[in-house]
Amino acid sequence: MDDGLLVPPNADGMACIKLSKNKVILIRNHEIGHVPRLSPFVKRHPYGNFFRNFFKTNSDKFYDIKKNKTHCFGGTTSIVYDTKHEKVESQYLSLAGTLVNCSGGVTPWGTWITCEETTLANGRGLTKNHGYNFEVVPSVSPKLNKARPLKGMGRFRHEGVAFDSNSGYVYQTEDRSNGLLYRFNPNVKNKLLSGGKLETLSFRDWRGIDTSNQKKNNIILGRKYPVKWIELKNVSSNKDNLRERGQAMGGATFSRGEGIFYSNEILYFTATTGGKNRTGQIWKYTPNKNDSNGIIELFYESKDANVLNMPDNIVISPHGNIILCEDAKGRDRLVCIKSDGSVSYLASNAFNNAEFAGLTFSPDGNILFVNIYSPTMTLAIKGPWEEL
Repeated sequence: MDDGLLVPPNADGMACIKLSKNKVILIRNHEIGHVPRLSPFVKRHPYGNFFRNFFKTNSDKFYDIKKNKTHCFGGTTSIVYDTKHEKVESQYLSLAGTLVNCSGGVTPWGTWITCEETTLANGRGLTKNHGYNFEVVPSVSPKLNKARPLKGMGRFRHEGVAFDSNSGYVYQTEDRSNGLLYRFNPNVKNKLLSGGKLETLSFRDWRGIDTSNQKKNNIILGRKYPVKWIELKNVSSNKDNLRERGQAMGGATFSRGEGIFYSNEILYFTATTGGKNRTGQIWKYTPNKNDSNGIIELFYESKDANVLNMPDNIVISPHGNIILCEDAKGRDRLVCIKSDGSVSYLASNAFNNAEFAGLTFSPDGNILFVNIYSPTMTLAIKGPWEEL
């Protein structure tokens, strides 16, 4: 890359943010875990001395680092892209010292929230607790952001983030078989470091419901269920028990909440292993306009893996269609689901068995960017999307 480092593996969630008329920046997660013995940047590589010097020079910006050494090689890279000439202008490491950066979300003020999908604690080579979100500010020139954990948003196995720019609420999914849906109400809308209130979604008339439909058909497709939000305390606890405490208070559980997207005052999110066959669900939450609660419904549930198999990342196209990535066992697809529930297919990964990830449209809606997880590849797919 332009900072001299190598492109990391395991490309996952991604954002596309406008810089100017014909220039965007892609901020891309890398889902790399605890690496105690092998650094993809340093050991067994001819440029080892260069990378050691990079760590030393930038150690104050890494989240988890000690004596210029780290076991944490997750983080983000950023790509500056000229959409008119279809050319990469620069590419660089933009966040470092974190673990298992999976997905995240774009803020209304034009930054990227990247999420750690782990709750590993201090010890075994780690100097800090993990399980947090971090904010990445875009830059035209190579710049490593200082990694500051957004502790008020909770310490749990984070997946995706979606913002309601009107209310300021921030919705978050949790990739667990009994994960919760969280809502963060920041003290200051555009300053997440200032803290706020974290809540979990509960069905108003059914405390602690299991929504997976795996063992029992608790949820009826298309039925609207009123919800209430329950405030959580001690959200950055050293103990990895936030979801258990939330469920005990009445929080609904979802089977591996993953992709999440807010569009036209509706929140969509996926439960990757929901449904009797564990092939996935898509949920739809509509906030109330007169209070802080809302209505949730099961929008789609896969009955057949050949039709839809384990939906993950999700985005709403400029023309209102749901587009999502599958994360199954290879030959995964980009799938389109319309408002009437009809399904069509954009592409399948004929290159290898890695998943698609990081779906994001350019701000003008002309280009769909998506990653192949491994080896790291980022694709730019042009429309015409109005003919989809």
